[in-house]
Amino acid sequence: MAVIDVPQPEYMEDEEISMFHDAVGKFFDQHAPEKRVRKWREDGQVEREFWNEAGAAGILGVSVPEEYGGHGGDFRHDMVVVAQQANKGVEGFAASLHNVIILPYIVRHGTEEQKKKWLPRLVSGELVSAIAMSEPGAGSDLQSITTTALKDGNGYKLNGSKTFISNGQTADFIVVVAKTDPSEGHKGISLMCLETAGAEGFQRGKKLDKIGLDAQDTSELFFDDVFIPADNVLGGVEGRGFYQLMGELPQERLLIAMGAMATIEKALDVTVEYVKERKAFGKTIWDFQNTQFTLADLKARGTAAKVFVNDCIAKLLKGELDVTTASIAKYWVTELQGEVVDKCLQLHGGWGYINDYPIARMFRDSRISRIYGGSNEIMKMLIARSM
Repeated sequence: MAVIDVPQPEYMEDEEISMFHDAVGKFFDQHAPEKRVRKWREDGQVEREFWNEAGAAGILGVSVPEEYGGHGGDFRHDMVVVAQQANKGVEGFAASLHNVIILPYIVRHGTEEQKKKWLPRLVSGELVSAIAMSEPGAGSDLQSITTTALKDGNGYKLNGSKTFISNGQTADFIVVVAKTDPSEGHKGISLMCLETAGAEGFQRGKKLDKIGLDAQDTSELFFDDVFIPADNVLGGVEGRGFYQLMGELPQERLLIAMGAMATIEKALDVTVEYVKERKAFGKTIWDFQNTQFTLADLKARGTAAKVFVNDCIAKLLKGELDVTTASIAKYWVTELQGEVVDKCLQLHGGWGYINDYPIARMFRDSRISRIYGGSNEIMKMLIARSM
């Protein structure tokens, strides 16, 4: 039995959701066995073919409307993909980025022509997506970006550089945050959609050497007079980019909290199993009161976090998740994630420091959760503004 045994929320009590859960699990079992995932870690990226396999299996674009080639689901279906990927240990495959962060920009903000042009190809896996926000000199402060997309004939010339871009080596469809009018501050930001095939002046930089997320191809991107057709401004109108970004951030931050929650649960499950088997001084590690008290505390707070995350998901499904609540979820659950994984590693002793053990990779991979999607310091600022 799982350590955190919160009952399944009512909104997940649906036979179709249950069937989809099983189908996604079988897909990952068949197409992403440990041997293949290990190769992704060694290579520093997921091979392109896997995206085609995922598209063919209906894993991509699960909440995209059917009229645009999607599967007509909702956020619950996205949750299933994210949860099963975590359950099966499928590292590096950025389905959550593709499905939950980037495709909603096209669905909610794209013109009818843009939806018809890009969504079917994003659902099939013909296109793999990335979003390019952060720059070497601008992370959480999007208003300070220096990348520009200035008018040139019947389109724009895109110039600048981006960094920390997930799917950076694989993506062939990139939503680039750029200033179409640098004199207008945040009102001059637009989202420019770039298909990289044949794009002169576009270059992928090196894969960044990270302390964790070994299978994810986080990279630098460079744009040198890259031509963007006028029709590729997301929504068809300049200057809406900042508002489009702000509108999607609550869902993105909840997604990060959900990922943190999945790690908390997995860390506790593998640690309880370990301490009940490992012996020291003639006893199992579980028999020591310190072990029991530590894990009891983590279970108690993990249970509270699970209930809170489930409530946030319920609010999102109703269209009621606000910026403050999403910020609290992202901040609090990722902070708890760091503490849980650290204490669980401690209970593994020296083996917890060995990368062959899942807890060691969880320890390295978890650190980024308090940084991306807006650092936790930014989350506290947003929370404070509501008081």
